[in-house]
Amino acid sequence: MNLKELSQELGLSQTTVSRALNGYPEVSELTRARVLAAARAHNYSPNTRAQGLATGRSMSIGHVIPTSASHDMVNPIFGDFIAGAGETYAEHGYEMLLSVVSPSRSEDSVYRSFRARGIVDGIVVHGPRMSDPRLPLLEELGLPYVVHGRATGHTAPYPYVDVNNRRAFHRATSFLLDLGHRRIGLINGVEALDFAHRRRQGYEAALIERGIAPDPALMTSDDMTEPYGHGAAAAMLARPDPPTAFVVSSIISALGVRRAIESRGLVMGRDVSVITHDDALSYLKGDGAVPVFTAVRSSVRMAGQRVAQVLIDRIVDPSAPVVQELLEAELTVGLSTGPAPQ
Repeated sequence: MNLKELSQELGLSQTTVSRALNGYPEVSELTRARVLAAARAHNYSPNTRAQGLATGRSMSIGHVIPTSASHDMVNPIFGDFIAGAGETYAEHGYEMLLSVVSPSRSEDSVYRSFRARGIVDGIVVHGPRMSDPRLPLLEELGLPYVVHGRATGHTAPYPYVDVNNRRAFHRATSFLLDLGHRRIGLINGVEALDFAHRRRQGYEAALIERGIAPDPALMTSDDMTEPYGHGAAAAMLARPDPPTAFVVSSIISALGVRRAIESRGLVMGRDVSVITHDDALSYLKGDGAVPVFTAVRSSVRMAGQRVAQVLIDRIVDPSAPVVQELLEAELTVGLSTGPAPQ
């Protein structure tokens, strides 16, 4: 079925149907929903090249993924985010363009190339850093963007979708303090990244509110891998005054923490408690009658869907107000936490 036939089927003009499919704001939501439903029913797929010629858009969204020895954005959590974003892109007829950048190449050059060649309509900014230089560059280039996270130090208004990391880790630490734990280790992500910086803030604030001075020996940060979680927890547990609980920045690292606990003949949840940030990964669910891990949970797949929608809305209407969304994590109690051992 082509556009003309779809328009005749709906009793609408080709212009109205095209605008509905491309997300133009002047089309009513009722009409848009009707058009999208008919397009799905008839398996209609618009010609993206023709769309681009008609709208001046490439119908592609760019994702620039830096890789380095110190931090690699290509990880299982990123995969769930991309899956969510891809679902939203598909609904609106957009393609995804991934560009993996090696340490020898400047990210700036990729963004400038995107702009010069006109091959993307917008950018998703991943892994925002403190005072991230990518934001002013994208503003200079005039490329619409949305940040997955926030960039402390960037003063101009900018669109983002983020989890309230500070509150999540304040809540997680307070939960352990309520159970009587006083020596609580933090196994964090790379703290040059904004999310990990905020998580440390929440952890430290909860301790200070209870009159406990944060101990640098019980805080560590690195790439959130299973071996890192194991090594960091093992080192802390080998101390003369080991922690009785851990707050962990990733379910993947938490698996390593569990391995470290069990390798010492201890029982997680009885001898040592663990609470983790859990991105509710589709392939690694902790659901059940009682989840294995106590967690502050958020869906990274849902975040991907929302970031994609905010960016598409921004592309369609650049004059719309800047969207800034802060999602709250949900505390789910599992088997990995219990009262502090006497």
